[in-house]
This record gives sequence, C-alpha cells and structure tokens, in this order.
Amino acid sequence: MMAPLGVALLTSITPIGTTATGFNLPTQVTFANYQVAWERGNFVLAFANSTFVALAVTTAQIFTSALAGYALARLKFRGRQALILVVLATLVIPFQLLVIPVFLILKWGHLLNTYVSLILPSAASGFGIFLLRQFFMTIPIELEQAAMLDGANRFQVLWRIMLPLSRPALVTLFLFTFIGEWNDLFKPLIFTTRPELRTVQLALAEFQEQFTNSWQLLMAAVVIATVPIVLLFLLGQKQFIQGVASTGIKE
Repeated sequence: MMAPLGVALLTSITPIGTTATGFNLPTQVTFANYQVAWERGNFVLAFANSTFVALAVTTAQIFTSALAGYALARLKFRGRQALILVVLATLVIPFQLLVIPVFLILKWGHLLNTYVSLILPSAASGFGIFLLRQFFMTIPIELEQAAMLDGANRFQVLWRIMLPLSRPALVTLFLFTFIGEWNDLFKPLIFTTRPELRTVQLALAEFQEQFTNSWQLLMAAVVIATVPIVLLFLLGQKQFIQGVASTGIKE
C-alpha cells in the first residue's frame, strides 16, 4: 500500500533529466521540483478552493448528520425503521448514477459554475447519518432525561450533551468527509468550467496533461496534493480510531 507513495516521493526528489530510480535512492537529491510544480500548477488557488469546499461540505454534513442521526436514534415515530433503511439504501447508490439529475437541478437553479454546485450535492450523507445515529445510541439516555428534568429541550440536549460526548464520531465523520472532498475530481470536472473554481484534483489532472513526460514534476505535484490530508489524518488519528471502534451496530 505504501509502495506507490514511496516511488512518488523518491521520484519527486530526482533531478530533472535523470532517470527515475524507483525504490533506490537517487544519486542526486533536489527539492527544486516542488517549487516548479507549485508555481506552474498554480496550486495556491487550487488549495484555497479545495479547502473552502471541503470545510463547507464537512460543516454541512456534520450539521445534517447530527440532526437526522439524533432523531433516528432517540425520537419514536411511525416509519422510523423504514426511514433508516432508506438512509442505508443511499449508501449503495454511486454518485455517478445521480449526476445527470443533479446536473439538471443545478442548471435549473442557475447554480452551475459556482461554489454551491460543489457543496450542495454533498451537503447530506447517509453514511454520516448512520454513523452518528449509532454513536448516539451508545450514550446513556439517562443523561438526556436528567437534562430535560432541568428544563433543557431537544436542541439543547443535542448541542450541550450529545455532541460534546460524540467527539470521536464527529472527528471520524470530519476526516472521512474532508478527505473525500479533497480527493474528489468528479464534481469539479462535471459542474464547473471556470478556471477560478479549480480544485486540487482538477489542477493535478491539468498538470498531468501538461507535464506527461516529466515524471519528476508530476510526482512532486502528487506529493504536494497528498501531504495536507496525510497530516490531517495523523492529527486526528487517535479520535478517528476511537470513533470507529466505539461505533457499533446497536438496535
């Protein structure tokens, strides 16, 4: 699993004009490839766009997943189990099957070639709803009952009790969503054509077309696009593992 990343890293520090050495250390090491790739790929704008879109989608998914997950975990209403099955069914439908109706909806709303077209289609997630629902069910209901006896309503219980106790699950959802949006090429490619809306993956794809024969520059660009999400995962690794381990199947 680490082999492709290792090859990319070694190739990226190999001077241009020399043969890539694969897993062997290059005879000469240079970091100039990163500067050239950064400048020619215009990654400053791409990083800003990807960061904004990923944070916006992540915030929207945490908000919608928290509300829907809490309702499905605690509220008793007719059709709840059927609604849970519908939410789970959305997980098996690939986005590629929905791209045409989503495109038509965005076109009807005059939202193509805007940040909204990159954010709105992913504002809610069946995975996020199910993840938080399962985690909420592991929290003792007595905590909520005690808060309601003190006069708290449902929203206060969710904001002041459930969400603080659900930090591992929230970090897990944040990492999954942010990394998924950072690596997404499909939506920017279909819903945008304006150069100022280029994301990292779209910039990387265009960079690949321009420097097909320069493996050193291409691998440097790959490393540049990969480092932020690797660092993000390392920062949230502890909470991520705890969130996955503590979110079981509970009915």
